[in-house]
Amino acid sequence: MSETPGLPSSWTQVSLIDALLARRSRRFGKGMRLNGGPLAFRSTQPPQPLSAEEEAALAFAACGVTGYALAELPYETGDQPDAGSGNIMTHFVARTVPSGDAMHDCTAFVINDEGTWFLRRPQDFPRAEIPDLVWAARQHRFVELYERSRVRISERRVDPPRTWPFVAPFNKYSANVPGTTYFLPVVELTALYINVMLSFFDDEFAMFALDDRNAHQPAGVARFARAAGGHLHDDPKDGRVATVSSLETWMCEFCTIEMGAILQNLGLMAAALGLGGFPHFAAHPIWLQALGFRVEQVPASKVMGLPPAMAEISIPVAVGLERGGEPVIKPFCPPYYRNMEDAVLALVDYKFAQGKGTFRDGGAATGWKEGATVQAGIPRYNDRAIAATIAYCDYVYRRYGRFPCTTGPFRTLLAYQAHHVDTDFYDRFYRAEVLTPAHRRHATH
Repeated sequence: MSETPGLPSSWTQVSLIDALLARRSRRFGKGMRLNGGPLAFRSTQPPQPLSAEEEAALAFAACGVTGYALAELPYETGDQPDAGSGNIMTHFVARTVPSGDAMHDCTAFVINDEGTWFLRRPQDFPRAEIPDLVWAARQHRFVELYERSRVRISERRVDPPRTWPFVAPFNKYSANVPGTTYFLPVVELTALYINVMLSFFDDEFAMFALDDRNAHQPAGVARFARAAGGHLHDDPKDGRVATVSSLETWMCEFCTIEMGAILQNLGLMAAALGLGGFPHFAAHPIWLQALGFRVEQVPASKVMGLPPAMAEISIPVAVGLERGGEPVIKPFCPPYYRNMEDAVLALVDYKFAQGKGTFRDGGAATGWKEGATVQAGIPRYNDRAIAATIAYCDYVYRRYGRFPCTTGPFRTLLAYQAHHVDTDFYDRFYRAEVLTPAHRRHATH
């Protein structure tokens, strides 16, 4: 096999089966000290940062642009009743990880000794650049793609306080320490949430929503109920009634699948490169504050849907990431929109505005032969679906002070760290087969 430009041939010759067999957590790296217990050990080697090529390959595995979402869906019902709604799709770009409705909700942050960056999602690039990104990926120009994708947000390695509940006690010795590269996926939930509700309130789904945190009252959509002459199925016997909690759980689960795929890809790429690494707990709002997100204080009573407390406690809610006063990652909710009506209409325009919306931009950044023709046949949401979505989202935001009400716009869950393994540690305590030939080769370089 000829060597791929910019990549050692040993990297490209690792099969998927080999990477799957080798994928596991290897936590101990050069420069670390495991502090206590029967595996206590101090590395005699200095921390060794990853090379640009290694970081670039990992970044591509995490969330690189690979081509176009095929989106082979029925955009109209045709001759089968209630079998359309393909306009739930949001983008036509594919990444290395699956994403519900091609939303690309996860932004990966990269933290190392030189600073902190985030990696731009497909929607953060001008659409005209997408074909070139796809071509560069197919040529394995990963370092170039890495430089084009990452945006610096700090000159230092950001880190939360190294105490529980921010860092688990057993991770203190190894997580986000010098020489390592730390990947932290951050999920933005509002775009997916609004997108799903636009479909759920459309005629083919016609779902109804109750607030289980408010005595199961209609969640802002009472006037759209069939009992009130509307189009939504408010009779539980129809099986189309959902609660706010169940809806928000679905949103989080959808995004968690995307995040999990990012972590799995990082583990597989680390195995292929002969690196150590491990996924671990990073689910705390303090991470968003450490990354420099704009944070607002929301009264705890508001978040819980209770009367104001005498001694009010505020809950910090990350609402966006800004650089130089300009938002670079902004959710579809206040403070970047005047209210939830404006936010919902902004998402509708993002998809259907003539000449620039995802479904109305001429189809150049799609996999279809006649993109513009296909796009022209994709219907916009009907007005009552839009009105019901506005009513629901406005209810959630006004009652609970944030959107979604259970988490706010952003959340983290797990991180993945990559590093150079210290073979002395594994040779001291483990059987030889726990390190692969790739790890052995890497240790000699």
